[in-house]
Amino acid sequence: MSRYRASRRMKQLGLMSSQPPRHAYKKADQPHLDIPNVLDREFDVKKPNQVWTGDITYIWTGARWAYLAVVIDLYARKPVGWALSLSPNTELVKKALTMAYESRGEPRNILFHSDQGCQYTSRAFRQMLWRYRMTLSLSRRGNCWDNAPTERFFRSLKTEWIPEIGYPDVAAAKRSVTDYMIGYYSSLRPHKHNDGIPPNLAEKNYWNAQRSVAKNT
Repeated sequence: MSRYRASRRMKQLGLMSSQPPRHAYKKADQPHLDIPNVLDREFDVKKPNQVWTGDITYIWTGARWAYLAVVIDLYARKPVGWALSLSPNTELVKKALTMAYESRGEPRNILFHSDQGCQYTSRAFRQMLWRYRMTLSLSRRGNCWDNAPTERFFRSLKTEWIPEIGYPDVAAAKRSVTDYMIGYYSSLRPHKHNDGIPPNLAEKNYWNAQRSVAKNT
């Protein structure tokens, strides 16, 4: 059936197509900074709190887009920080990073990798990384593969959990996304990178092994 015939039939039946509007990210209002891709796709790390990655995605919340920023610990691909807001600004990624930093016991010397979004290259965010004693690494321009684990997490979230029509409001989105990250993805969902076990169990096994080594030495 052609779109013209479909349009005529819809008019006869009194039907209207309802689609969410296109989202638009904030454009950078400052020159790009020369920050190297330190991670260089070395996604397999030896221990937790060694490399974190961050990114932003969008979620439909009834009348407008909301933006989700996450921080992923690459060791077990575990989400350790996140924040949801109606604006994809620097405050959003700062909140996600602060949650990760505080929930993980304020670790130091972490490599934080992200894309070249203006939120991550802003002076305020780089100052926060400096205070937390972290090093910033940036993907190459327009290359999503340089941050593949975070992109893969977003794909899992949207295909496994988020309804196709989105959420009725921001509060419902926050509850659902939190349930996914804490209750399902980290605690129950098997992950190929972790040999088929959830991120929480993968990290638990690592720390148990470390305690055993320390006890034997």
